[in-house]
Amino acid sequence: MRVSRARAGLFASASLLAFLSTGCANLTPTQQRAGTGTMAGAAGGALIGAIAGNAGMGAAIGAGAGLLGGLLVDQNAKAQDRAYQQGWSDAQRR
Repeated sequence: MRVSRARAGLFASASLLAFLSTGCANLTPTQQRAGTGTMAGAAGGALIGAIAGNAGMGAAIGAGAGLLGGLLVDQNAKAQDRAYQQGWSDAQRR
């Protein structure tokens, strides 16, 4: 049975993502969000790239976009936490 390059690339990307996701227990929230974004972006990019004919390039582009997205989500979560803590602190002073 002959496997196409796109399917082989997709399988390799999915296997790598599954392997890398097993060691995420001791990461900071920032690292977890960045890693999750990167893995989700790489998986989505690999799928789109496989359709277009280059799963590896799609995974690389998706991973970069996912990393940026994960970091933006992290910054938003931190800003919300700071606002909550500030509100709680202000309420305690009254």
